[in-house]
Amino acid sequence: MANSLLSSNFFGTQLLLSPPTPKTTRKLQVTQSILNNKPNSNHTVRALQSHATLAALFFSSVNPQAVAVDNAPPTPPPVIEAQPTNPSPSNQSPFYQDLLLTAPKPQSQSSDLPEGSQWRYSEFLNAVKKGKVERVRFSKDGSVLQLSAVDGRRASVIVPNDPDLIDILAMNGVDISVSEGESGNGLFNFIGNLLFPFLAFAGLFFLFRRAQGGPGGPGGLGGPMDFGRSKSKFQEVPETGVTFADVAGADQAKLELQEVVDFLKNPDKYTALGAKIPKGCLLVGPPGTGKTLLARAVAGEAGVPFFSCAASEFVELFVGVGASRVRDLFEKAKSKAPCIVFIDEIDAVGRQRGAGLGGGNDEREQTINQLLTEMDGFSGNSGVIVLAATNRPDVLDAALLRPGRFDRQVTVDRPDVAGRVKILQVHSRGKALAKDVDFEKIARRTPGFTGADLQNLMNEAAILAARRDLKEISKDEISDALERIIAGPEKKNAVVSDEKKKLVAYHEAGHALVGALMPEYDPVAKISIIPRGKAGGLTFFAPSEERLESGLYSRSYLENQMAVALGGRISEEVIFGEENVTTGASNDFMQVSRVARQMVERFGFSKKIGLVAIGGPGGNPFLGQQMSSQKDYSMATADVVDAEVRDLVETAYSRAKQIITTHIDILHKLAQLLMEKETVDGEEFMSLFIDGKAELYVS
Repeated sequence: MANSLLSSNFFGTQLLLSPPTPKTTRKLQVTQSILNNKPNSNHTVRALQSHATLAALFFSSVNPQAVAVDNAPPTPPPVIEAQPTNPSPSNQSPFYQDLLLTAPKPQSQSSDLPEGSQWRYSEFLNAVKKGKVERVRFSKDGSVLQLSAVDGRRASVIVPNDPDLIDILAMNGVDISVSEGESGNGLFNFIGNLLFPFLAFAGLFFLFRRAQGGPGGPGGLGGPMDFGRSKSKFQEVPETGVTFADVAGADQAKLELQEVVDFLKNPDKYTALGAKIPKGCLLVGPPGTGKTLLARAVAGEAGVPFFSCAASEFVELFVGVGASRVRDLFEKAKSKAPCIVFIDEIDAVGRQRGAGLGGGNDEREQTINQLLTEMDGFSGNSGVIVLAATNRPDVLDAALLRPGRFDRQVTVDRPDVAGRVKILQVHSRGKALAKDVDFEKIARRTPGFTGADLQNLMNEAAILAARRDLKEISKDEISDALERIIAGPEKKNAVVSDEKKKLVAYHEAGHALVGALMPEYDPVAKISIIPRGKAGGLTFFAPSEERLESGLYSRSYLENQMAVALGGRISEEVIFGEENVTTGASNDFMQVSRVARQMVERFGFSKKIGLVAIGGPGGNPFLGQQMSSQKDYSMATADVVDAEVRDLVETAYSRAKQIITTHIDILHKLAQLLMEKETVDGEEFMSLFIDGKAELYVS
């Protein structure tokens, strides 16, 4: 493969330099015959020795890795040892004559040493073990070495990834050194620099031909730009540094992926029962839940060749390049089977085809069509397991999700309390924590947080501790970091008048008072009147973990939620009068209106509307759905909906006002405490209710 690619590239370049003649054409045919492993050819090789040698030296000077194929350790081309017999200058281009005059002449050869100026790696090792190599000099990147034999001969060797090489050299007394400059011969680097303008022009020519869909288009080999080649990262022995032990909070997803890994390691266990390995696993979940981390863990555990890429790498300016890159990726993968291919953010190319308005994107649709064919087409992809990740499964094409392509859809959801505790323990490694840090309490204060959120929380806490010149991270730094993430940084230098401070204190005290006395509502965790972001003050509630995980909210809870949101405005009215209320409750009103309308239109909590869902959201035209331009109910029904929404809001308002007026003394005490301390935690807040002998609201 490498020889064919080398011959095509080099002689294609020479044909551009010198117009083809009958003799040149004949040389190309003979060279192609030799490089295609046809040793019985009757053509003489003497006239071609210079061609092959110059091709190898030219490409090694411009790019030492130019002959590498599929990211595997490059194999040096075979050296053809023959002397040119009276080459005729008239048959050669001036460029060729100059290179021929400067080419190194072969020295006297020993019978027990390889011939030529470039040795195979196996030949090099045999010479080392026989004591025929005195010294070696590695290039700066370690991919090539120059050797000096005992007879004074010098040669180059392309070095694969062999961890035992240094030990072998040291055991056989070989002098080892490393070049501080770039590898390659200086003469040919100079010649390569002279050719750079020509190569740049040739690159622009091929680019233009690709844009027009010419013969050098996507998928063709030998082009200087290689647009049609996959940009995936390949690891023969994956060393991601991540195993399943490093992934916490996603036990169910780990279990399903561990089966795939076990299938690769112990296939007989499953094939004996007639089971087939899944062709694809789609990791689905919100951002930050660890989908890519799980893929890295699979690569670290499986021990098979691993390809990784992002779906956006397939999309290119020119139509057809994406499909070509998909073909190239799966050709590489099939040559390494069994192996794993990981495609991150697959929704970049896997969106539904034929999307409504504006037509489809030809490039994206060709790319997804090629991906569908490679995963499960006429020839199949035996031995290639495709892992993909997305946080938008709703936009993926149905043909991509069917069994046979993605046999498994693994949901990587937000972790529960136990999962968050494990994640916090993982991200606390290497951090100096104080003894008062309780992961259980932190996990309960962070419902809905993903693994990335918790990692960011611990990092922000460490930054705060360093800013305060502390030696350990205490619970205060973690608490401040949590509030910073949720509501924004504190505005400690903000100028707040006493009047505004008092207004904010009573507003937040109203929210906390109503929330604490509403039955079956979330407990108050913290109250603060320190400005954060756009908020003048905040009241933190600790939501129920069970309610969050199930997503089930009762009618009484939603009614209590509306009453709590109105508690701030009611407190302002009661204390300062209706003429002095402010716009601070605008967000509260938006929340109340949204909840009330959902109760009527979607949740069936209105007796007049009944158990009917009306006013559903319109479809997304970019997902191939129809836009809903009109409401699906009459004007008479709209009047009923508006009346029902107003009744729910007024009921919540009356309940909240009754609580505040009944427990006005607790409201004053809480507001006064907030003005003094600016922050009141949940335990101190509950002590006010115990002292005031407050009772829960009963409707």
